[in-house]
Amino acid sequence: MVEMKVIQKIPLQQINLSDDTFSVNYLPNLERLRSSIEEIGLIQPVLLRKKTSRYQIVCGFRRLSIFHELGMPEIESRVLEEEEMDESHLFLVSLHENLTTRGFNAVEIALALEKLIHSFHIEQTVAVNAFLPLFSLEPNEKILNTYLSLAQMEDEVKTYVLKGEVSRSNIRRFSVFAPEDRVALIKLVSILKLGENRLRELLIFLEEISQRDRCDVRDVVHRPEIEDILSQRELTSPQRAERVRKVLIDFRFPRMREEERRFEQRRRGLDLPSGVSLYHPPYFEGKGLKIEFQFESLEKYRSILSSFAKLGDKEEFREILEDKHQMTGIDNQTNVNSHVPITK
Repeated sequence: MVEMKVIQKIPLQQINLSDDTFSVNYLPNLERLRSSIEEIGLIQPVLLRKKTSRYQIVCGFRRLSIFHELGMPEIESRVLEEEEMDESHLFLVSLHENLTTRGFNAVEIALALEKLIHSFHIEQTVAVNAFLPLFSLEPNEKILNTYLSLAQMEDEVKTYVLKGEVSRSNIRRFSVFAPEDRVALIKLVSILKLGENRLRELLIFLEEISQRDRCDVRDVVHRPEIEDILSQRELTSPQRAERVRKVLIDFRFPRMREEERRFEQRRRGLDLPSGVSLYHPPYFEGKGLKIEFQFESLEKYRSILSSFAKLGDKEEFREILEDKHQMTGIDNQTNVNSHVPITK
């Protein structure tokens, strides 16, 4: 426990504001705290540690940031002697104070766990069993490693993860890429404004394309087909996202997309009546074709049935059936069932 200290006013110029030993702040929202300080002043004093040169901040980084911003010359503080408590214990004090006053965002949890293990030398098993529950996380080594990988990522990625509330599974997918690839990826996905499922799909496609083509992910992201879509300012984010998705499917499954184009060309050649649709099985796997139709009258119903009877005489229809008979799925290269579902 921290012994209750007498509150004293410490000049800000005697405090080392750049020492972040005990800080895990990342993109803090200071508006409410700033308004509170301006309106009623400081409610809770900061906790400092006396050092040889200047005071070290233990708790109160946000409060001190606002005082500095407002040009206030001093701040109410409680002061610990330099040798009064070891640094790992002081870090725990800082963590608990923040947990009781504001909580942590995902990146701050990652930074806290990284400091616990790499700066304060807490064993990983202790971090899993004692500290993950402290952050309301399951005591699981995979979860710990996910947050540790996030702590090592670039600021652009951390900011995207925080603002986009990216899931742990997608954080793990980001972690497999090289730093330069992650930075290129973030520029792309920030423009597209993807949801979790579409983000997952995009990350999987990019990883598989780069592995198959033996190239960097950033090279795929910068291909002309994608950069051309991003340059079209008249497109909305969902429109860009859908077009980029189709391009990536072309890159990843070229044979399937060719079959798709051939099927569509022949389907148009059938000149089907209005309200009639012809579908192939998803990914050209499975048996049979599917026809759907809508009608509003008995006359329309009979007309549609009559048009079905004539389909067998059309060369395009016979070609579709012949192609379908020959295919049981394009091949392993384009079998997406084991990868990620493609929804329309």
